[in-house]
Amino acid sequence: MKSQDIVVLLKLASLQEQEGQAGSGEPYWSLSGEAPYSVRGLESLLGISKTEINASIKRSLASGLAIKDRDTGRANPHRRNLHNFIVHGLKFVFPAKPGGITRGIPTAFAAPMLKGLLVSGGEYIHIWPYAEGKDMGQSIEPLFKSVPEAVQKDDRLYEYLALVDAIRLGNQREAGLAGQRLSERLLNK
Repeated sequence: MKSQDIVVLLKLASLQEQEGQAGSGEPYWSLSGEAPYSVRGLESLLGISKTEINASIKRSLASGLAIKDRDTGRANPHRRNLHNFIVHGLKFVFPAKPGGITRGIPTAFAAPMLKGLLVSGGEYIHIWPYAEGKDMGQSIEPLFKSVPEAVQKDDRLYEYLALVDAIRLGNQREAGLAGQRLSERLLNK
């Protein structure tokens, strides 16, 4: 497993949800004009190389975090397994350690869609370092270096990755709340 595998799987989950909401039977296309589920489409949406996307999907299929769709042949996240791995194992495999104060994009419970769910004790917010970010806070290394750019194109992916960081960073109460919210989003689709 590599950390970008989680980013790719959560992006696939987000694409499924966007496709489900479109409901028109029309395929959803990425900004580059590529089919978003293609390796090339995922590369343009996530900023992860085609080689890494391909290797990530193979690792996810081998680990049971993804399953192949019988009709389309594409890899889909195995949502229950993915949820269980994120909630119970991710913080041990890919721990998050707050770094120095820098400019960036809010993550964990400082992310816009999660703000107000948890009252913090006045400490600095957690952010992904990003030169064009407008917020200052304690830096958290994202699961993959292109995450700050990728989340600006996809609010669902942003919420998923912010919840993942809340689980990676949080104490029992915070991680539990984030896990519950992740369950509502990931398993009820």
